[in-house]
Amino acid sequence: MKAILITHVHGDHCYGLPGILASATMGGRTAPLTIVAPAGIQTWLEATCAVTQLSLPFALEFICSDELPCVEFESMAVTTFVLSHRVPCYAYAFTERNVDAALDVDKLDQQGIPRGPLWGQLKQGMDVAFEGKQLRSQDYLLFKHAPRKVVIAGDNDQPELLAQACAGAQVLVHEATYTEEMAQKAGEVGHSYGKQVAAFAERVTLPNLVLTHFSPRYPLISHASPSIEDIRKEAHSAYSGTLYMAQDFGEYSLDKAGRFSELVGE
Repeated sequence: MKAILITHVHGDHCYGLPGILASATMGGRTAPLTIVAPAGIQTWLEATCAVTQLSLPFALEFICSDELPCVEFESMAVTTFVLSHRVPCYAYAFTERNVDAALDVDKLDQQGIPRGPLWGQLKQGMDVAFEGKQLRSQDYLLFKHAPRKVVIAGDNDQPELLAQACAGAQVLVHEATYTEEMAQKAGEVGHSYGKQVAAFAERVTLPNLVLTHFSPRYPLISHASPSIEDIRKEAHSAYSGTLYMAQDFGEYSLDKAGRFSELVGE
């Protein structure tokens, strides 16, 4: 585990953090850990550790998502998008870096960029300076497959805010707290309903949609009503892509060809 990203300060999205860190301590972790989160999480976590005498044998690097346009890790870039909720809340778009690629040799030759170390650096995804200009590696690479991209959103009552984030994405994970009827009864509470998110996903031609964060009023029992099945049916009516209803401990796979699937029984 290299990093933990938190969407907002509400307890159902952050109260598990001290327990995860305590478990990592018991497991012998010593490597530093990055935490990307809104302002307030660092203060709360440090107070919790102090009051409960939780001493961590590894360093925490806090990055405030309120001020973060993008952060790069070894294998992916994470971009932050502002959502609409009762407190500052964010979505994170995870885009694959260092995709298998070949150099565009013809383009390099045409622009007079000499063979040698510069080519090697561009091939490794590094931007380089040449004759007073900055060469972007992305401009000289021929990718063998499109970079994989997944968008994971926090609480949000305006899915359309994610239009830019979802450009080129294979998957969106978004909350669907209510059915449409219950959302109208609840009023402006900073949450979406399944059909609303599905209609957005259809408009931006997202191939895969994972709905999550269901209100406790909707149990898993499919033959009863209200249930999660009600949310699924509403969403399915507005969406022609592949729809998933998230479950606790669910696991998914996104292969290099962009094929997304749920791992069952693994």
